[in-house]
Amino acid sequence: MNFKNAFLTTFYIPLGIYALVATPNWADAHGFAGERFFPATISTDDPFVADELSLPTFQAIRQPGAPPAKTFDFSADIALKLTPNFGIEIADGYLLQKSSGSRLQTGFHNVEVGGKYQLLVSAEHETIVSIGVNTEIGGTGRASIGTDRFSTITPGLFFGKGLGDLPDSVWALRPLALTGQLGVSFPTRSSVEGGRIPNNLGWGVAVEYSLIYLEEHVKDIGLCAPCKRLIPLVEFAMQTPLNRVSGPTTGTVNPGIIWSGQYFQLGVEAIIPINSHTGNNVGVVGQLHFYLDDTLPKVFGKPLINL
Repeated sequence: MNFKNAFLTTFYIPLGIYALVATPNWADAHGFAGERFFPATISTDDPFVADELSLPTFQAIRQPGAPPAKTFDFSADIALKLTPNFGIEIADGYLLQKSSGSRLQTGFHNVEVGGKYQLLVSAEHETIVSIGVNTEIGGTGRASIGTDRFSTITPGLFFGKGLGDLPDSVWALRPLALTGQLGVSFPTRSSVEGGRIPNNLGWGVAVEYSLIYLEEHVKDIGLCAPCKRLIPLVEFAMQTPLNRVSGPTTGTVNPGIIWSGQYFQLGVEAIIPINSHTGNNVGVVGQLHFYLDDTLPKVFGKPLINL
């Protein structure tokens, strides 16, 4: 078995074996700051440290170019909590790309690994703040689909803030929450044959309205299942070059919705480019995301190292 197959196989083993013996425990659920539950967002990174698995994340969009290319992307990522405040992540994906008049190109992306440390959790103010670093390992993917041969290291800041501490007079705003990230990429090369490689400022925000929070902590308005488990949201995922090249900010606006249950969540979003430099076509992204600490508490219910 080669490295890529072994990597993907590791995502299936826990679900296939341990789900038979798991005992549910909602109290160990991740992504909480007080009464506020933050779902795992699809297009921007989470502010919390947790045991979680996204399998699969599917994306389809027509990318700009000469000629433009239809792309279908399947990816998976897993995050594991090593200590109560520190966790690691690993991710990879498989791309299918087809341009008019050209053969279908397929291959794996570069592997990404990262770590995250939770600096602050305020139950009273429904706030989470974390720092972390992500590394895309150059040369681990297939060059024919455009993966980089150099690595990129991106330290970042992540946050989440619920508005549940607002007064009751504005109760309709209390289910709102914001999560976001801010980071700067550092490529291991400043140029390649095709041109200069800039440092990029990556930034993103998700605006969420939790009907779960509304029903359970603000006002029971009588929503029935599955509506009372929905979290409508809009994500903004942006990137701005800082040096070496002159270019505008690129990115997408992704309106969508997440349904969150006790053991997993389902999400789907539209992908809307913000300008012609990003693209001219609307795409779609969907994700099945498992809460491993709830689904398999005997395996993932506590950190590997208790400090």
